[in-house]
Amino acid sequence: MSQVFRYRAYVVLGALFCITLGLWAAVFAESSRGVLTVAILDVGQGDSIFIESPTGVQIVVDGGPDGSVLRELPGVMGAFDRSLDAVVETHPDADHIAGLVDVFERYEVGAFIEPGIPKDTLTYERLQQEVKEEGAVHLLARRGMRLELGGGVKLEVLFPDTDVSGLSSDKANEGGVVMKLTYGEATMLFMADVSSKVEARLITLEGSELDVDLLKVGHHGSRTSTSDVFVKAVTPAPAIISVGAENNYGHPTSDVINTLTKNAATPLRTDEEGTIIFVSNGGEFVRVR
Repeated sequence: MSQVFRYRAYVVLGALFCITLGLWAAVFAESSRGVLTVAILDVGQGDSIFIESPTGVQIVVDGGPDGSVLRELPGVMGAFDRSLDAVVETHPDADHIAGLVDVFERYEVGAFIEPGIPKDTLTYERLQQEVKEEGAVHLLARRGMRLELGGGVKLEVLFPDTDVSGLSSDKANEGGVVMKLTYGEATMLFMADVSSKVEARLITLEGSELDVDLLKVGHHGSRTSTSDVFVKAVTPAPAIISVGAENNYGHPTSDVINTLTKNAATPLRTDEEGTIIFVSNGGEFVRVR
């Protein structure tokens, strides 16, 4: 076999491999239509969540600490999909927004939703500039805001319930965006990095409405979140922790793991299981990955 022929054969095989990957990604994206899909993305020590409604409305909540989000999104969106209906920043810490800079550079984004907590960092300034250049609708997340995602799916903002623009950057977690996702009987809470103080506030405001099927655990399993009284109010079955392997913070703490397990909330961790995906047809959530 000549070197030229061998080279051409490798090119053809490489092209076929890429096409096969693209087809499988397209098959996954098509098979997820008609159901609600929630993917807790494996982005290391940070948070990033992908939501797609039964009608195809797509939202990314946070972007993780770096460009890892771009590695994970094609697997849940489809390799050739380059648009998002909305991006939500829960708070301006780098482990939640750094990857959003990459998302805005790669994808067309219709709307950007944030709590409005300023932070004097280059990452925050770059994200704000990307939002401006994209021309996305820019909204402040406040309690009572409801996003109708289509097909009967709604995403409600439960917190913050006041103006949080005056919070100092080291208190940003106290103004994080907490949201509840509802599709028929299927419900899920996204707790950002809020503390047990905010959890107590939510119990006062929401009461039994906090009782959900799935919980995205707050602050990567830090001991400052996920109090016993809160878990008792939420009563989730799986409780998903977005966390990096062998991180420097000791997340998730043994206290949080013990609190979850004693309340029958099975912990699922991205550092152990990678990206975690649930789907629902409006009944219960079913894990598919």
